[in-house]
Amino acid sequence: MSFFRDLKIAVRSLWRVRALWITVALTLALGIGANAALFSVIRAVLLRPLANRDEDRLLYLRQSAPGLGVVNTTFSVPEIDDLGKGLKTITDLGTFSSIDFTVVGLGTPREIPAGVVDGHYFEVMGLRPVLGRLLTTTDDGPNAAGAIVLTYRFWKETLHSDPSVIGKTVRLESVMGARSATIVGVLEPSVPYPVATEVIANIVTSPHHLSATMVTGREHRMTEVFARLAPGATLEAARSELSTRHAAILTTHPEVYKSADHYRIDVTRMHDQINSRANTVLWVLFAASGLLFVIACSNVANLVLARTVRRESELAVRSALGANAAALRRSLLAESLVLCGSGVLAALILAWPMVAVLGRYAARFSVRAEGLKLDFSLVWFGIALALTAAVFLALIPRLPSGSASLTAALTSGGTRMTGSSNRRLRIFAIMQIAASFLLLTGATVLMRTLYVLEKTQPPFDTARVLAVNLPVMSYGRTPEQVQDFYHEVQRRVGALPGVAHVSTGFSVPWRDDQGLDISFAFAAQGAARKNALDDWRAKFRSVSPGYFETLGLPLLEGRDFRDADKNGSERVVIVSESLAKTLFPGQDALNRELRWTDGVMKFVGISLEPRRIVGVVPDLDDENIIPSPAMTVYQPTDQEGWQGRLFVRAEQDPYTLAPAITRTIHQISAEQPVERASTLKDIRAEVLTPDRLNAVVFGGFAAVALLISVVGVAGVLAFSVSGRTREFGIRMALGAQPRNILTDVLLQGLTIAAIGVGAGVAFGIAFARGISRYVAEAHLPGMLAFIASAFVILAAAVIASAVPAARAARVNAVEALRSE
Repeated sequence: MSFFRDLKIAVRSLWRVRALWITVALTLALGIGANAALFSVIRAVLLRPLANRDEDRLLYLRQSAPGLGVVNTTFSVPEIDDLGKGLKTITDLGTFSSIDFTVVGLGTPREIPAGVVDGHYFEVMGLRPVLGRLLTTTDDGPNAAGAIVLTYRFWKETLHSDPSVIGKTVRLESVMGARSATIVGVLEPSVPYPVATEVIANIVTSPHHLSATMVTGREHRMTEVFARLAPGATLEAARSELSTRHAAILTTHPEVYKSADHYRIDVTRMHDQINSRANTVLWVLFAASGLLFVIACSNVANLVLARTVRRESELAVRSALGANAAALRRSLLAESLVLCGSGVLAALILAWPMVAVLGRYAARFSVRAEGLKLDFSLVWFGIALALTAAVFLALIPRLPSGSASLTAALTSGGTRMTGSSNRRLRIFAIMQIAASFLLLTGATVLMRTLYVLEKTQPPFDTARVLAVNLPVMSYGRTPEQVQDFYHEVQRRVGALPGVAHVSTGFSVPWRDDQGLDISFAFAAQGAARKNALDDWRAKFRSVSPGYFETLGLPLLEGRDFRDADKNGSERVVIVSESLAKTLFPGQDALNRELRWTDGVMKFVGISLEPRRIVGVVPDLDDENIIPSPAMTVYQPTDQEGWQGRLFVRAEQDPYTLAPAITRTIHQISAEQPVERASTLKDIRAEVLTPDRLNAVVFGGFAAVALLISVVGVAGVLAFSVSGRTREFGIRMALGAQPRNILTDVLLQGLTIAAIGVGAGVAFGIAFARGISRYVAEAHLPGMLAFIASAFVILAAAVIASAVPAARAARVNAVEALRSE
């Protein structure tokens, strides 16, 4: 009951200083709320178990070739066959190939991301159906019937959980042909990896996967590989066995695996692979929120300590009247609990919307963050933080002792600051400044990166070019009829009012990852080999005549493709400026012969015949926001290549043309999907979104931290001024000018800020060097980030010092001395 009475007294006491109560509650809400929300995200994304059975035995295999600059590449069927024979540490391998299918038979035809898997895939992945069945080895082979499994999200959101879809037959269109398939099941909710898919089909649904080129092409890599550890086997043993097997493959086929390419195989746990992108980002963000919590607690400690020192007379009187140290400490604990309790309540209210925002942010790095909600089990985490903070704040103040304390308190009015209290206040303020400096430095680096990305523009007007997905529909059509369809689309769309130019191609800049990732080895007439041994490599792009005019990219030399550049005519190419200058420095690249030498060409239907260079265009790095020299070879779609994308240059707003374009195409083919109409400017902006989010989130943390630190410095100086009133009165009575007092207080604030900045620099350098041992991407920020952050901190300190400094300069010497 006595503690309950202490709580009631604490509430009445704090109600008289409502500004302090509100400040402390909001400060703790920001510190605790951010940590609770972020821990919800981290627990869901990084710590929550996968739905896969025995996930600790589930492995992901990847191949890399650092010599080619390839960090993560897929496997070919011959490579998988060689790897999988007679493994002792692995029970089985499961394969997955990413593909885009146009589905006909489930409402309006549309292109969807899909996967093609073998019959071992679902067993290896340890997944179960919620409806029907999954694919097994009976679904393998060229004579098997087409079968697909729907992902749970697609079934629930697109098909509205309709159980009658099981057994329905649909048509699957892809670049390589069309096949029919029966829906046999719905997959349980699980993490879609390596790509987010809507359907998963057996191999027979993809004509290309049945072709001899796919089955025999060792260099034709387009398959992801997963594995399951054998009972009793360890990850290290599996790595050793697979590395040995992979090394034997390299030795057996030296013509494919050149020593300079440094091919190697890596084996990781599936859980770690899924979290690889989100891991660093989320833990760094959690560290930022931890700094924010330190700043918040330091600021609250400052405020509570300042209030306790001001209450020295009250505590001294209570001590003199018989209150022991335990009773005084209990009353301080009650007040701290009221402060922190209200803070944690506000934190939980704040964490609810914050976890939704952070969930959308984390979804950019991990599919596991989609649809994230506040984890209510973490309410106890917030309460634990509040209790810890309350006990910490209750133990900070030094209690009065003895009659001397009573005499001093009564004569000074309880406003004179002790040396130990002053030191504690300064230490807390310095901690805030140091933590704020670290956050501000990180935010400055991100802001500068974002500024560079925003200012870097491609060499053409992206705002007036509309890109539309127009996937190939080959069912009932010959290849010639498919080409005729795209010609007719270009003709009719080009005749629409407001359309300046129309063209087609295979990939949309910055959006189609699979299409943009294509590059092949080549040789050119009169050009030396890259290192006297290997051929050059260039990006491969398939475009129609008028593509460069549609994008507004001028020809530097030669001519554009023509309608006459088709099968049966002379094979021609257009090359990028970097390619021309690199291979033919100081010479003319036009009319030189170029031929593909990549071994994979025989598997993708492109001949090795020589081609004449007929044009040179400026570099167009359509993969990266910050462009780099782009070695690119363009081929006409009517000779050899692929289509599926429509580009329209508008005279005004491109989006106003989208409805007319859709109607026109559907007049030609009612089943043709017309999707994802977007300007290249907006597509590029979408790619920039993660960088913007990084800058906004870290910038938000830094801004809040800076604000709390400003309040903390202002509080320290205000308290210092109130404790030094007598000193200022004496100095002014002896002739000191107000500006001297003003300068003194401002310098005091700047000194606190400077020490905090110095501590922040030292800690930041030590932390960056330590973390760089584990995170290769971690680097020290540049000098500009340090200088800019220090300037902002010092400027904020001056602003925070201004009010208490002005108050000190206005001290009346007579009144100050009379009060003593």
